[in-house]
Amino acid sequence: MTSPSGGTLVPDGTPGGGWKHLPWVTLGVVLVQFGVYAWTAAAGPLDVDAMVRWGAKVGPLMTEAGQPWRLVTANFLHRDLPHVGLNMLVLLAVGWVLEGAWRRLDYAALLVASGLATMTASLIWAEEVSVGASGMAYGCVGGLIVLGRRHRAVLSPLARRMAGEGVLPTVLVFLWMGWTSVGVDNAGHLGGFLAGLWAGVFLVPRKLTPQEPRRVGLLRAGGLVLVACGGAALGVWGRSTWRVERDGVFGVSVSMPQGWRQGADRFGRVAFSNGLPGLGRASFAAEALDMGEPGDGEPQARRFLETVLVPGGAGELPVRSQGPEPARVNGQRALRVRAELPGPGGLTHLMAFFVPQGDFVYQLVFTWPGAFPGYARVVERMVAELRLDEPAVLREARARALLVPGAGEPLHALGTALRRWGRPAQAVAPLEAAVKLSPAWVGTRVELARAFFESGRVEEGCRAAEEAQVYGPTEAIALEAGVRCELARGDAEGALRRLEAARRIAPLDSRLRAAEAALRATVVPGP
Repeated sequence: MTSPSGGTLVPDGTPGGGWKHLPWVTLGVVLVQFGVYAWTAAAGPLDVDAMVRWGAKVGPLMTEAGQPWRLVTANFLHRDLPHVGLNMLVLLAVGWVLEGAWRRLDYAALLVASGLATMTASLIWAEEVSVGASGMAYGCVGGLIVLGRRHRAVLSPLARRMAGEGVLPTVLVFLWMGWTSVGVDNAGHLGGFLAGLWAGVFLVPRKLTPQEPRRVGLLRAGGLVLVACGGAALGVWGRSTWRVERDGVFGVSVSMPQGWRQGADRFGRVAFSNGLPGLGRASFAAEALDMGEPGDGEPQARRFLETVLVPGGAGELPVRSQGPEPARVNGQRALRVRAELPGPGGLTHLMAFFVPQGDFVYQLVFTWPGAFPGYARVVERMVAELRLDEPAVLREARARALLVPGAGEPLHALGTALRRWGRPAQAVAPLEAAVKLSPAWVGTRVELARAFFESGRVEEGCRAAEEAQVYGPTEAIALEAGVRCELARGDAEGALRRLEAARRIAPLDSRLRAAEAALRATVVPGP
């Protein structure tokens, strides 16, 4: 368009001199956006892993791995050509008007504020990985609406038409369509739109302040950006909280980032992750393995190395592995295994702890991406704050013993649960009470003997084992208690004789057969 004086007419109606009045900020942003898209598209389709790699809005990486800069970079990434094309069409059309009406510095501040508000709102209210400049485009539309309502008289006919009565209903319709569609970051769109409305309140067309000092414009634009940065910082900080997750079945309590969610994992029945499917994934998995005998966890740790971290186990061959080595978890002795596994974006670190607890061994497995070293601090905190509480079976046994006082069976169940979960000294009292109430129960006497042995009270355990054999001379479990007595006294040959007697009673018992083979190898070493 041209004015009567022959100069170029910019969208607010101000005659100007050609190139000087072109929307250079808008054109620059559009060129950068297309340039970034061409660069990323040359590397392949922008799937979720590629988005994460290039700098998309990824909540866990921003709040847990120390990458808040994604609030900016996510505005310059797009999934495909229609995505970037539509966003740039809107930005070019509306940005041309705003850049012509406002000072360029004010308009640039609006773009920055809208971009930050877009990704901050998405971070707070949307868990999905998000990219795109649509929030910036919505911010420009919001600024145009305020401009048209407050300063309509100084706008050109073109600008008045674009900021006319139909623009707000149109925006609301598009927001509603996005809200009812799948795969649309509606929170981000709304955040950018509201930021544009807010910024428009403080921005005044250059026609109304032709002599404004440059420092005033710098302060105004800087203030807008500073407030937007403050809001973004508060958003990141607000999403960086932690929570304590308790699993009552196993008695595992672990502190973890607020956004982690529960799901399946090959390393344990209780599992949580940061929600990323591939690149950037961090996880925690726990399981209590019933070994049947107290131990130090070393067989389980070595089995994990030999059967899980190999092809056909977890399906991944570790690049490097280390351990088992001594460690501490929840103040308890443990064994630790470290490994590095191949992942979609490089190495994935794995750290597994094996914590013995009576007849059980807790297997606690942490994984985190090597590409994001900030996650090492997250795992360190999770390990430091992990707690092993009473499992559900033990709490239920305590409750039954209290609800049915004076009955042998609840006391037997409580004592057995206490012993099996690593509290043999506490198990003695309820088991002794159960023996007094039901003297003929051989199983209770055997459990009492085991509680004594595991508490270090060998002679008392041997007496309980002898009494068990008196009440059950032909029961394998009673003879097995005698085996434990001989082993506790250091008499391996006597233990082998008792074990052979138990095997004659129960020749098909695979556990006794394995124990006999192991003991025989100790007593009579091979060549």
